[in-house]
Amino acid sequence: MLTTDRRVALVNDEGRRLLGLDADAPVTDQPVAGIDLPPAVAELLDSGRDARDEPILAGDRVLVANQLTTRFEGAVLGTVLTLRDQTELRTLASELDSVRALTEALQAQTHESANRLHTVLTLVELGRADEAVRLGTRDLALAQQLTDRVVGAVTEPALAALLLGKSAQAGERGVDLVVEPDCRLDDSPLPTGDLLTVVGNLVDNALEAVAGTPAPRRVRVFVGAADDELVIRVADSGPGLAPERVADAFRRGWSTKSTGRGLGLALVGQVVRRHGGSAEVTRSDDGGSLFTVRLPDGRS
Repeated sequence: MLTTDRRVALVNDEGRRLLGLDADAPVTDQPVAGIDLPPAVAELLDSGRDARDEPILAGDRVLVANQLTTRFEGAVLGTVLTLRDQTELRTLASELDSVRALTEALQAQTHESANRLHTVLTLVELGRADEAVRLGTRDLALAQQLTDRVVGAVTEPALAALLLGKSAQAGERGVDLVVEPDCRLDDSPLPTGDLLTVVGNLVDNALEAVAGTPAPRRVRVFVGAADDELVIRVADSGPGLAPERVADAFRRGWSTKSTGRGLGLALVGQVVRRHGGSAEVTRSDDGGSLFTVRLPDGRS
């Protein structure tokens, strides 16, 4: 709780824990600017604006903030900020999104397969067997080629499933998602949840970046281990990221959406910081953005 002159009137033990404040650190009656708060929290408090169920980042935590200006008989008494920890829920939601994406992709493929089978059978009934064989074998070869490439290159089943699901999603949006030929990951040094968070959110961001752009729309993905580190690269053919926004991309949860309030890249940044890695944004060969994440192999 803050007073009208932006000083801390009260903070409970749970608030200290979520904000990473030392239990014995003097906080009461201190100005907000004089307390070592996570940037997103400090910005919200300094603004004084009302907020409802707003997701913000605090270190390695994803918090949901509610801020309300308190009044009595028309007079402003101060500001109350409440925080709820949703870190584990966000992690589970990310994994659930990956499973849901694969399920939806399989449903879409089932529908498409049924349409193609109906077409093949009709061609056979019309006596055009050669065309039926060409159509059936071509579609089967393309689908099998992608599956063989992903499953052969990535032994982590969850990541392979994620890439296959994202490929199907991209196809439905008219985007060509390319898994680089030299992509190879036999054993990830990252926990599965962190690996899915990084790859999934980078790919989602790339798909958003190319949405609405002229064809051909392309997203390229590389995941591999080199020089005792895990390297993840996702490139897109979108409009690219303005140089002045690169610094804020991971720290502020920048998004290609017009609202600019996505958490995807910020969650990637959390994983990078937690594992002592690095992330950079450069220009891709397709003219869009190239996001490169490097994470050290702590097992070596």
